Amino acid sequence: MDKGSFLQAISVTKNYSEDRSSGVNNVILSFKPGKITAIVGESGSGKSTLLKLLYGLLDPDEGQVLFKGEQILGPVEKLIPGHDKMKMVTQHTDDLNLFATAWENVSALLSNINLEYKRSATETALKQLRIFELKDQRVAHMSGGEKQRVAIARALISKPEILFLDEPFNQVDASFREGLQQTIRQIVKDTGLTVIMVSHDPAEVLSMADELIVLKDGETVEHGTPAQMYARPKMLYTAQLLSHCSVLNKDEALVCGITATRRNVAITPENVEIDVTNLGKRKWKVTQVLFKGFYEEILIEKDGTRLRALNIQRGKYREGSMIDIKILKYFEYGQWE
Repeated sequence: MDKGSFLQAISVTKNYSEDRSSGVNNVILSFKPGKITAIVGESGSGKSTLLKLLYGLLDPDEGQVLFKGEQILGPVEKLIPGHDKMKMVTQHTDDLNLFATAWENVSALLSNINLEYKRSATETALKQLRIFELKDQRVAHMSGGEKQRVAIARALISKPEILFLDEPFNQVDASFREGLQQTIRQIVKDTGLTVIMVSHDPAEVLSMADELIVLKDGETVEHGTPAQMYARPKMLYTAQLLSHCSVLNKDEALVCGITATRRNVAITPENVEIDVTNLGKRKWKVTQVLFKGFYEEILIEKDGTRLRALNIQRGKYREGSMIDIKILKYFEYGQWE
């Protein structure tokens, strides 16, 4: 691996007990500068552990993390852990002073040697995160989303090269989440900042990340762009992480007209098309209709086999309706997965 690469994890292992799944194992990764990389996996897969290792908050049991060819030191060798060219923001915003204003929280990280620079840099950071109008408001009186914006502005004020985000949108209302994600993407585009984030929300990572890394039981099992991995996931585990797919066994697949050659078949809702041509073959029963805004997700069942399907003609189908379907695309996965 090239020693001059931007950020690398070289055979990094960190376990919390004799159980090899408690942490990460033999992780080998190379991160690209100026990109948003999302680390995804089920709870306990090692996402936050990996983030802390990359930042220098934890020492690996084996291997090393390099930034521009130099080893990142952990708390065993560094009095104040965390690399100076990096910052981390979590969902808790614990480092904010709740009784200080947004301006005071952000500007506090800059020295008073150059007061004009301190003023202009703080103003720029608050405007980047779209909270300049809240500059005189105490953090204690802010919403979760506003606090998160202050925390990110505070992290960016010292111009780090890498920003780590650990489940950053958990405390942010859904109505403000997308705006914050767009703000971060624009900052990355404008400044060349590198963002490495952990998330459990597939909608978050698919719309925000340039690259995805999938962790399972502490090991990296798949990586690629969101479009590539959603369109053709190599593992059933990945398909389930990134979509609300229906997972069928071979007998259930036969009910859908699929003769499977492997153990499992995965079908995403958008690949279940409601077929209006076979009017005499309506054998699928609508068991539930879920309102999703401009579309509906309908749950259907036939001979004990259940599927999810999308319907953009809201109100057309009611619970108990009988329909027919076509399967446009599906994926097969072997027993080893």
